[in-house]
Amino acid sequence: MIQTIIDNQKAFFLKGETKSLSYRKEKLLHLKAELIKNEQLIIDALYADFKKPKFESVLSETEIVLSELNLTLKKLKSWSKPKRVFPSLLNFPSTDKIYYEPYGRILVIAPWNYPFQLAILPVIGAIAAGNTVVLKPSELTPNTSKIVETILKTVFKEEYVAVVQGDAKVSQELLAQQWDYIFFTGSVAVGKIVAKAAAQFLTPTTLELGGKSPCIIDETANLKLAAKRIVWGKFLNAGQTCIAPDYILIHHAIKEKFIKYLDKEIEAAYSKNPEKSEDYARIINVKNFTRLANMLNNETIAIGGETNENELFISPTIIDEPSLDSAVMQDEIFGPILPILSYKNEEDINHIISNYNKPLSLYVFSTNHDFSQKMITNYSFGGGVINDTVIHIANPRLPFGGVGNSGIGAYHGKHSFYTFSHKKSVVKKGNWLDIPIRYAPYNGKMKLIKFFFKYF
Repeated sequence: MIQTIIDNQKAFFLKGETKSLSYRKEKLLHLKAELIKNEQLIIDALYADFKKPKFESVLSETEIVLSELNLTLKKLKSWSKPKRVFPSLLNFPSTDKIYYEPYGRILVIAPWNYPFQLAILPVIGAIAAGNTVVLKPSELTPNTSKIVETILKTVFKEEYVAVVQGDAKVSQELLAQQWDYIFFTGSVAVGKIVAKAAAQFLTPTTLELGGKSPCIIDETANLKLAAKRIVWGKFLNAGQTCIAPDYILIHHAIKEKFIKYLDKEIEAAYSKNPEKSEDYARIINVKNFTRLANMLNNETIAIGGETNENELFISPTIIDEPSLDSAVMQDEIFGPILPILSYKNEEDINHIISNYNKPLSLYVFSTNHDFSQKMITNYSFGGGVINDTVIHIANPRLPFGGVGNSGIGAYHGKHSFYTFSHKKSVVKKGNWLDIPIRYAPYNGKMKLIKFFFKYF
C-alpha cells in the first residue's frame, strides 16, 4: 500500500498541478472550511484520547491551525514570488533572483501530545509550497488521528495528501522509502532514528525535538505573576508540551516564597483536587504514567505528588532541590512534574544549564534588563520568552524550531513555506555588454580582479 501511494504521488507531482498557486489556495481554503465545520468533532476526539479540556483544545490546537491557515492564504502569493537580490558587479550586467520550488514528496510524522496541531501545521506548509504529502499521525491518539484522516481525505485525493495509520513498524516502513523531504516531531531518541534513515538517501529533514528547558527567576522578578504564568505554561496539557518549562532555577533568597505562590496558583487553576478539575488533562498512556510516577520516588515533594494509574492522573507536582543525577533531572520530563532548584550566583546557573544539551526553550523572569539579556544571549536555545512561558509558539511570524539536540530546522508561517521550498538561484546575464576581464589570457589582470573582489 505504501509503495502504491508513493508511486501515485510521484506521478501526480510530475504533472505539475501542485505548482499552481490558485490550485494550492483552493485546497487550503477547502481545508479551512472543513476544519471550521469539524471543530467540535476535533475537540471531542482530543477529549476522548486524553481528556484534553475544550479550552486548551481551542487555544493550542484548532485556533493555532486556523491562524496559520489564514496567514498562509493571505501571504502565499507574496511568499511565492521570485525575490530579486542585488547582483554582483562582477556579473554586470545581470538580474539575480531566488526562485522557490517544491521539493516533491514530503513525509510528515506527527506526535501524540498535540495530535491535531502538530499533524496539520506541517501539512499546511508543505501544500503551500507545492508538495505532495504523506502524513503518519500518532497511533497513541486514535480518535484524533481518525478525524485528521477524515478531514484530509475529504479535501485531498490520496495522490496529493495521504494518511497512513499504524504503529512504529509502519513508521519504519515509511522511513525505508526515499522521500524528497522528511518532517518529524517527537523525541530526541526517535529523531536520531529518522536522521539516520534520511541520511541513507541524503534527504533533507526538519526535526522538532525537545530537551530540558530551563526557567530562570532572579530576585527582581514579579513572583506572583511569574507563578501564575509558569503554572499555566507547565501544566497546560498536563505538562506534555515540548516547550514547557522543564525545571526552575530560582535565586535562593526567594525560593520558599515562590513555592507558596506556586501552591496558590495551582489551587486557583485546578482546585484543591485537580483530579476532579475539568481543566486538567491526563497522561497519554500507562507507559508514560509509570515513567513519570517513578520520577517521584525518593524525592522531596513540595506540592502535589498524587497519582492514580486507573485514571492516568498525576497531580501538578513541584519537587524541591532534586539531585542532578536523579531521574527527574536526567531527560526531558514531559509531564506535570516541575523540579525547582536554587542558585546563589550566575556561576551556579551556568553549572546547571551547561550540564544539558541545548534546549528547545528558555524562559527568564526578571525586571532587570541586563540580567534578562545576559541569559538569552549567553545560552543557545530554540526559542524563548522573557517574563512568560510558551507564548512564542502563538505567533506564526516567529520561526519555531530547535538547535543542536533539540532539533534541526524551523517552521510556522513563512518559515514553513521556506522550509518546504528549495531556494533556486538564477542569474540572468545581459548581452549588451561583455566585460573581458574574466577571460584568458589573464596576464596583467590580477590586481584588477583583486580590487573587484575587495570592493564589489
